[in-house]
Amino acid sequence: MSIKACRAALMGASLLTLGACVSITVTREVETGPVAVQPATAEPAVIVTPVRESTAFTLGTDQPRTPEQLAVVFDKADLSIRVMPETKTIDAVAVLDFTATAPLAAVVVELDTLLAVSSVRVDGREIPAGEGGWSNPEGRMTIPLAEPLTAGGTVSVRIAYAGAPRVAPRAPWDGGFVWATTADGSPWIATAVQPEGCDIFWPCIDHPLAEPQRVDMHITVPSNLAAPSNGRFMGTVDHGDGWTTWNWSAANPNTYAIALNIGPYDEVRADYQSRFGNVIPMSYWHLRSDDPAKVAALFAQFAPMMDFYEATVGPYPFGDEKMGVVETPHLGMEHQTINAYGNAYRLDGKGYDWLLHHELAHEWFGNQITNRNADDMWLHEGLGSYMQPLYLRWLNGERYMQAELQEQRRDLINRFPVVTGTDRAEDDVYKSEVGPGLDLYNKGSLIAHSLRMLIGDEAFFRSMTRLVYGTADPRPGNFTTRYGTTDEFLALASEESGQDLTWFFRGYLYQAALPDLRQTREGGQLSLEWVTGDGGVFPMPVEVEIDGRRQTVAMSGGRGRIAVPAGAHVLIDPDNKVLRRDGFIEAWRAAGGR
Repeated sequence: MSIKACRAALMGASLLTLGACVSITVTREVETGPVAVQPATAEPAVIVTPVRESTAFTLGTDQPRTPEQLAVVFDKADLSIRVMPETKTIDAVAVLDFTATAPLAAVVVELDTLLAVSSVRVDGREIPAGEGGWSNPEGRMTIPLAEPLTAGGTVSVRIAYAGAPRVAPRAPWDGGFVWATTADGSPWIATAVQPEGCDIFWPCIDHPLAEPQRVDMHITVPSNLAAPSNGRFMGTVDHGDGWTTWNWSAANPNTYAIALNIGPYDEVRADYQSRFGNVIPMSYWHLRSDDPAKVAALFAQFAPMMDFYEATVGPYPFGDEKMGVVETPHLGMEHQTINAYGNAYRLDGKGYDWLLHHELAHEWFGNQITNRNADDMWLHEGLGSYMQPLYLRWLNGERYMQAELQEQRRDLINRFPVVTGTDRAEDDVYKSEVGPGLDLYNKGSLIAHSLRMLIGDEAFFRSMTRLVYGTADPRPGNFTTRYGTTDEFLALASEESGQDLTWFFRGYLYQAALPDLRQTREGGQLSLEWVTGDGGVFPMPVEVEIDGRRQTVAMSGGRGRIAVPAGAHVLIDPDNKVLRRDGFIEAWRAAGGR
């Protein structure tokens, strides 16, 4: 059985039963672990190591919470993690504090079964494993309380665990730990766990609605390495034995955004003077071997990007901590206040680093506002992706924005709706064989553009700001992180524009097919009709250019007519304001276009 097939089989299993799931030929140590080869004989034998894999439960994220998980507020996680590059293992202690909101007889958290738990204590009292004690089948750990809590009661749980955590087969899309080395052989380590969740390396409630109010981190690494992480830097402690602990503290972090980053880093830093009056530290941790000119050029982009986002959306949400970026051996990820950057300083002729900009967008769309369910993931990816064409206009003008929008338009799949109106898991939306996939990004961005063109800049940007902050006038100190939904954005946009936009959201987000504008021209009249995936009325106004003169057809009830002289040249939607079906793009894709 191949490594790929083995992993697929294990992910679908309910228990981690390896059986015959081994690999005879090993090409990537990170996937299988070391292979011991016997000395050559007449019949050479190979001893193989079984593939270690997390349970299917652990590899999923944002699954329904248990009644116990629904009955607590996650006050704080205090994580002490020693990372040992030579053995590719960790040794950790997590102290988790909860407040009950209803009667509570047990604490339930998630932790990967690949990590061996050596001790569990509740309020200082050791809890045995097994019958009557704690258990962790499939990676959902239940810890009974000696006395049930009433609403308002608090509990502190200490979990000691260690082992070799899941190795990422293809970070960040298939995540876990990345154990890499730099050109000079130094350890270069990162975590990226968005698809799998926080339980890959620390005990948590693996659900977007279960963010801890604070996470303190104490990351111990070899003293020749640095360990930048989330939140505010609280200093280092050199233990004098070749190990140093890096201390960090982050408020209200997304659970999957907690990240370990370890390597031979140097830090470039500067203060950013926000238009809202506060001063925000900016830091970039880069490999010491990097070209200083490239480092300086990338860091020079930080302040202009912050200018754009603060002017377009609102205050940087985590200004009392930092705007941080760290170079990683994987492409990237929106790790709150420590965004992962692995674009290798590539230039693409657009005048900015797209990866740096997109991950920074998630500080607003993803970290400040978090979707209540993965079905609303376009609020992260689509609105975040729309920031790239808007930034190109900010930098270089209209032509560059339109060019970026056209790239997004050509890449649409339109196989599944962006939103279904039902609770979904992340895999249901990110994997294009079952959900919208890249349409979360591209279609979400184009829908946002069409909405802006329909309701105007003032209504669009005010509704977006209110969605992100929960207020139309965000200022440092008057907002906190929040959750949002597609329905909330619909209500805000409708209120700000003074019109019911249900038809717009239904026609674009809840249908796989794009609205199709049917045209008929006869007897000096041009007749237009919108046809949507569900046959619903779609009264999107359409601008029509007739021999260079423009008129807007109201399209009441989804239909409209306009007089057109014989022989006149007609151009529909000359500024491409409206996302709609284009037959020539479909033909191009059918012919093998990317």
